[in-house]
Amino acid sequence: MLNLSQKVAVYMDGHVDSDYGKMGTGVVRYLQNPIVGIIDKKLAGNRIQDFMFTDRDIPILANLDEAIKKGAEVLILGIAPSGGRIPESWNPVIEQALSAGLSIVNGLHDLLNPLWSNRIKNPNKQWIWDVRVPQFTPDIATAKAASLTNKRILFIGTDMAVGKMTAGLELYSYYLSKGANIGFVATGQIGITVTGKGIPLDAFKVDHACGAVEQMVLDQQEKELLIIEGQGSLLHPGSTATLPLMRGSSPTHLILCLRADKKTLRSPEEIKIPDLKSFIELNEKLCSVVGTYPQAQVIGIAANTSTFSKEEAQIFIDDLEEKLGLPVTDPIRFGMERLANKINAS
Repeated sequence: MLNLSQKVAVYMDGHVDSDYGKMGTGVVRYLQNPIVGIIDKKLAGNRIQDFMFTDRDIPILANLDEAIKKGAEVLILGIAPSGGRIPESWNPVIEQALSAGLSIVNGLHDLLNPLWSNRIKNPNKQWIWDVRVPQFTPDIATAKAASLTNKRILFIGTDMAVGKMTAGLELYSYYLSKGANIGFVATGQIGITVTGKGIPLDAFKVDHACGAVEQMVLDQQEKELLIIEGQGSLLHPGSTATLPLMRGSSPTHLILCLRADKKTLRSPEEIKIPDLKSFIELNEKLCSVVGTYPQAQVIGIAANTSTFSKEEAQIFIDDLEEKLGLPVTDPIRFGMERLANKINAS
């Protein structure tokens, strides 16, 4: 739906520097479209690089009017509220965008179609893309991916929102820069928006989720390397996403993602993150099911150290490497080359 030449504005009002702004953060870092501005009235007048790690020089604007004056053609809803619901307070912004002829990208569970489709002024140029609407009904998975000969790298996590998508896209970008024959299976709203294709995994019925992953993997089986965007965590009581990713992709490699500043889940906080060696072993054994499927191994750690200073981050990484005997990196601060080297050598 999104043409790479179209100018984009990203709505992040009140959430430029919060965990709920991860959709906008992903768009800023990885979407190839020109971005005319980030909408956040409290931070208007600043630049986005003052609040996140990015090389893009994008102004923060007070309102949608300013973005329209700068030529915005598409509005991306860059906030992911709890439960994926669209707050009523967004309605005036959505109505203004459609009335001004802008298209809208919506990655939330609440859909804009068909409720808002009658507000479209120019059906030939204007559209609403509800990213989380599945585009097909898959067959039940039958472990076809297990017979493939390529390398399939799945990102797993100690929690939700620890950087699985970020680490996956950073590794994908690294390999693209090297001219590698690589593919990316997007499984969430950010990855789908950035790459233009994928599966909204949490929108599929449970019985269809494994088959959806398997179909996406088989569609790219000619790729020598295939990155599967991670979702959820085995540790989280509200998450079921990791298992269909394991079954559908039959991964050959795993990369564990974590927040360096967390010893518990973000919510519920009473659940402690277990010993990482034991957690790694659990994920590896669950992938293989005592040898039934390919033996996937965790080959490295992607640590989100955004709340640490650079010096604190390096100390954390060095300590974790010594403890686990695995390469550790912060994908944003230090890149993914060391983990790529481990994949290449395996």
